[in-house]
Amino acid sequence: MSESRLVFSTAGDSICRGCHKPLKNCKCRSSELKPVQNTEPAIRISRESKGRKGKGVTLIRGCPLPEAELKKLSKRLKALCGSGGTVKDGVIEIQGDHRDKLKTEMAKHFKDVKLSGG
Repeated sequence: MSESRLVFSTAGDSICRGCHKPLKNCKCRSSELKPVQNTEPAIRISRESKGRKGKGVTLIRGCPLPEAELKKLSKRLKALCGSGGTVKDGVIEIQGDHRDKLKTEMAKHFKDVKLSGG
């Protein structure tokens, strides 16, 4: 019978990988400051039918707009597709499979638009 006790600890993240000192006392990290990249994440367009009784919807995630602007964009996209939809938790849902139409329209307004899923 072994007497070992497995312990999980999250304290390992506070040690510098370069000089092996605590991050607050680290000298190597402060000398190698990296420029912060201000890139927005890609806007993902996917199709989902899970939890909707087999009815498919097209989801648009990662759009960097406030809620009011998302609703305006959603209204314009629903009119383009000729279908209904909604905005829930920052995700635009359009009824039906309109990924190709939505990708071309979103690419006109945003830089990084990608299709995700199968």
